[in-house]
Formats: sequence, C-alpha cells, structure tokens
Amino acid sequence: MYLILYFSLALFSFFIWHIRKLLSTWVVLAWRAYFVLAPLPGPKSLPLLGCALEIKWDSVDFSFQLEEWGREFMLSDPNAIGLLRAWIGPVPLCFVLRARHVKVILESNTLITKPSQYDIISDWIGTGLLTSTNEKWFGRRKMITPTFHFNILKGYIDVFVKQGQIFVDQLEKHSDTGREVDVFPFIKRCALDIICETAMGTSLNTQTGGNADYVDAVVRLSDIIWSYQRFPWLWIKPIWYGCGIGFEFDRLVKMTNDFTRKVIMERRLALEEEGLLGQEGTTTENDVRKQKTVFIDMLLLMQKANALSDEDIREEVDTFMFEGHDTTASGMGFTLWFLGQYPDHQKRVHDEIDSVFNGDIHRDPTEADLRRLVYLERCIKEALRLMPSVPLLARVLSHDTMIEGFNLPRNMTVVLSPVVTHRDPEHWERSEEYYPDHFLPEKVAARHPYAYIPFSAGPRNCVGQKFALAEEKTVLSWFFRRYSVETTEPFPGNRPVPEVILKPSCGFNVRLHKRVFTE
Repeated sequence: MYLILYFSLALFSFFIWHIRKLLSTWVVLAWRAYFVLAPLPGPKSLPLLGCALEIKWDSVDFSFQLEEWGREFMLSDPNAIGLLRAWIGPVPLCFVLRARHVKVILESNTLITKPSQYDIISDWIGTGLLTSTNEKWFGRRKMITPTFHFNILKGYIDVFVKQGQIFVDQLEKHSDTGREVDVFPFIKRCALDIICETAMGTSLNTQTGGNADYVDAVVRLSDIIWSYQRFPWLWIKPIWYGCGIGFEFDRLVKMTNDFTRKVIMERRLALEEEGLLGQEGTTTENDVRKQKTVFIDMLLLMQKANALSDEDIREEVDTFMFEGHDTTASGMGFTLWFLGQYPDHQKRVHDEIDSVFNGDIHRDPTEADLRRLVYLERCIKEALRLMPSVPLLARVLSHDTMIEGFNLPRNMTVVLSPVVTHRDPEHWERSEEYYPDHFLPEKVAARHPYAYIPFSAGPRNCVGQKFALAEEKTVLSWFFRRYSVETTEPFPGNRPVPEVILKPSCGFNVRLHKRVFTE
C-alpha cells in the first residue's frame, strides 16, 4: 500500500516538475515575444487564443487566407519589412518572408532544429536526415551527401527512363478522347515507383496495379499528418486515439516500417551473396560509387564504418521515400498544368525536345540529352517558383536572432514561406506570371541567392535536389515527346492547397493529345 502511495507521489511530483518546466519556458518566451512582435504586422490575435479563430480550417480557404496575408502584409507594399507575426493559441510565430531575412535563418549552421510540428513525421520515418538535429544531423548529412554524387545519379537515370516510359504508356488510352483526365494519380504512382526502386532496389509496380496496400498506406499517412498539424485538438492523446485516427496511424506506420525492414534484410542477404558484405574494412566510398546505385545498398555497405544500426538505415530509407515521391510528383504535375495553359511556352518545349530527339518518340533519353533540355528545366524551375512543392519551412531558434532590428527570442518558431518569397517583386520581374525566362543564366546570377528556395538553402538544403530535377526532366521529356496537353481549369482556378506537400485542390485535370509527326 505504502509502495503504491510513494510511487503515485513520485509520479505526481515528476508530472508537476515537467509541467512547471514547460510552463516556465513558455512564459519566458511568450513574455519576450509579445514585446518583440507587437510592432510587426499580422492577423488579429486574442489573449490565449491568438488568431486561431481566424484561421480557415478548410485547405482551399486556408490557401486564399495565406495569399491574402502575403499581399496585405508584404507584396502590396515594396517598403514593407517582410516580417509577419502570428499567435497560434498562446504560441508565438514569426513569418520571415524577404530574401535577405531568409538568408539569416537558412545560412546558419546553428539554426537547424525543426519545431515540434515535425514530431508526427518522426513517429513515421524516425529521426533521419529530415527531422534530426545537432550532432546526429551533421553526422548523417556528412555520410549521406556522397551517395548523391553525380556518378551515382547517372545510375539512377535508367530507373527514371524505365518508369517514365511506363507512365506515358499508361496515359495512352486517355489521349485524343476529348475527355479530361486527372493525371496526378498517374504522376504520383510513377514517382513512387521511381523512389522505391532507387531507394530500396525493389519494384513496387504501382503504375501497373501492384502493392496497392502500401501505396494506400503512404497516401493515408500523409493525409493524417496534415490533419494532425492543422487541428490542435488531435494533439491531445485521448482525442487522438478516441476518434480512432491514432490507432489507424500506428497501424499504417507499422505496415510501412515493416516493409522497409523486410527489404533491408533481403538486400543484406543479396549483398552477402555477392561477396560485398562480411569483409570489414574492404569497402571504400569509391567502391560504393562503382558498385551500387541503390540507396539502401550504399547505406548497408557503409554500415560498419558509420556504426549504423538497421533502424538507422530504416530511418534514412523511409526519409528518402517520404521526401522523394510527393515532392517530385507535385513538381512534375504543376509543370504540366502550367504548360497546358501557356501554348507558346509548350511549343518551345516541344521544339527543344524535337531538336534533341529528332522526332523519335521511342528512344531512351540519355544523360547527354537531359543536359540539352535547358528550356524544359527553366519551365520546371518556374513551376517550382510559383508552386513550390514544400510551401512552408520552419525552424526553432536555438539562440536570440537579430533580423532587421528585431531581436527574435530563443525557442521561438520562425516560419519561411517560399510561396510568398518567390513572388517578391523586388526579385522577380513578372512575379505573378508563369515566365520561364526568369531562369535565364544572367537573371539567375543577378538575383539574390535566397529569393528562390524550393529546395530550402544553406547547410540544410535538400540533398536530393539534383536527383529530383533529373527525374522530372527525364519523365517530362517522355511526356512531351508523345503528347501535347491542354489544362481544363487554368490558374487562378484549381487552388494549390498548402498541405505537407503543395497539392492541387482539384487534381491536374487536362486533355491529352497525341502529337503527330510528319516525315
């Protein structure tokens, strides 16, 4: 009886101490933030509730609201400071929107910690390169960067080519019908097959109907994460599990993690049979580059040298899977969608592709071909400017940070919005238009380096950005050799919704037309 009493008192004391610690940290932050943020523009806030009552919970309405805030507090006034305050309940946020201010955050080697809103992602993929911080992040970044060496990227092109051809073949029956088709599901399945084969060395075959359970799980997990980040009441565990979402999330996480663990076991056995594992000290970084182009194999070959557990490898592979399919699918989809409403730009893409492939719609694209598709690359980058795949980035300040005379306090969350920064007329001559010549070499050289951040920037930039651009150019080179596209709901319709990854509210509905070539 006394043991139970003592245990209960100890547990209660620990709870009070923990709450007191959190409360004291929040009080100090809130007190300092109030005086720092008070002079800044921002939506109306109420005590304790902040601007929570003003936030639109519908994704489409929220996209309009973000755009309205961006125009009201920055884009409509070239002299606006470019800092925006917001209180989400009692939690202070500072939106950092000007390129010169973005630079302060992203170029720092110390401001690399993600806020607690990323914790739900960690529950799925672990603390890999996306969500880790401090020593673990620096160690993983140093280890993983060589796996995206340009010699290794060359080996991935074969996968891009194969899956890109399946993608255009799947669209064949939807062309020249006069009916619109949503190409987004086709693009997502293509991107998922590519990332699975390059990351795991395993073919999901989702484009031809395979592994539907895994595909559905990945899609549903992304939806649940977005709901969790938007609706604060889901952060309360009894509600999270009481409504059933928590149990569904845990089940799907286990399914996808177990799939990755199974692949790790299979790939290890395959490497052992090839004689590439089991001889400690014989595998060098150069050997890895020469022998393998599958991400999981490279991690297994470096496992002993870097003291990685199987769970460490699982974290990085799942991170690659999470980051590498929805982002590229969004980039490719918005490129198609924009070109479908700008026939002049689409014609230039067709002319460039025809000059590279000489009208051959069947020849596999090569690395040399991709280098020559400079206008197509400009079109992809311009789509990422207006519709960045990751619409919001965030950091927790690990120390007081001075921006434009405002001393933002330690522990505050700062939010960066590429979708606003990319429309700053100070750096973009046609800021609201789809204008691929924004990316002519001379214009890129003259522009502030932090005015364009679709892959973040600085030390924590996206390690796979060259991979993503090569994939998108390869798949789209197949598409525009075979088809022309007509968007059925052009901009500003079909609102982009700022979920974890930017997505179209109504899919990418287009009409496809087979291209006709004459001898």
